[in-house]
Amino acid sequence: MRNGLILFLILNINFNLYSVDSINTKIDKNFYKFLAVEGIVLTGAITYLKYQWYNDKERVPFHFYNDFKGWNQVDKLGHFYISYLESNVGYSLLKKFNFSEKKALYYGGFQGLILETPIEFFDAYHEGWGFSLSDMLANSFGSLFFIAQQKLFNEQLIRPKLSFTRSVYAQNANGLLGKNNLLSEFVYDYNGYTYWFSFSPKRIFKINTIPEWINLSFGYGSNGMLGEFENRQIYKGKILPFYKRYRQYYLSLDINLSKIKTNSRPLKKIFDVLSYLKIPLPTLEFSNRKLKGYLFYF
Repeated sequence: MRNGLILFLILNINFNLYSVDSINTKIDKNFYKFLAVEGIVLTGAITYLKYQWYNDKERVPFHFYNDFKGWNQVDKLGHFYISYLESNVGYSLLKKFNFSEKKALYYGGFQGLILETPIEFFDAYHEGWGFSLSDMLANSFGSLFFIAQQKLFNEQLIRPKLSFTRSVYAQNANGLLGKNNLLSEFVYDYNGYTYWFSFSPKRIFKINTIPEWINLSFGYGSNGMLGEFENRQIYKGKILPFYKRYRQYYLSLDINLSKIKTNSRPLKKIFDVLSYLKIPLPTLEFSNRKLKGYLFYF
């Protein structure tokens, strides 16, 4: 996941710094503040990549890297998700700064692709990584998914979401999937991720008896992964347990917090941010040709 989610969270906080009224009266001042903050964030992200992510990687000539099958495509959904969120934030910001719908949609809507592309070029010059065409496609699809829905429906009928929980695989991987803490495993352990696509049955199927904030959600994840393409047997001198790699498909109830009405502006902002995280609710999982259920799944 690297810096993508951190970048999105900072931009999202920046997006919520200003109310609609204050921006409408101070367009130029606040717009340039946003550009300055975004510049600082990008500089910080680049510095982080240079000194933390690539510090033990040898610099090599530009090269490509085919990682489409890596981590059973969970990584690709991560690229899609982050790009979608950044595009959503970009569009919302430009609308608040009184840009036209067309300019906000295309200038802001492609922000995900714009912000994620430099990372691929950094990868292209470091050993062990490379310029990934599948990453670029996932980034592009994330931005286009937001733009297409906004263009066709003037809203986001299908909302990508994320859930993460610490996995037993990271605990038994001798540091391969993180340093035995939540933040480190959040960066390195793809077993812990589930990506969701949530929608309102009321809006999609016109079932008016169901509140709009009640959603259905389809999810995807994968478990048993101790390596990008295949499981490693030894890491840092320790023999790792054997795990079978397998895919997981989910159907779950969900809540779209952004559709819950409240007169509290701070609570509304909190709901808007949390609406991109999956709410733990009853869930069905299909994996290994078996169906099982959870009272609460995150």
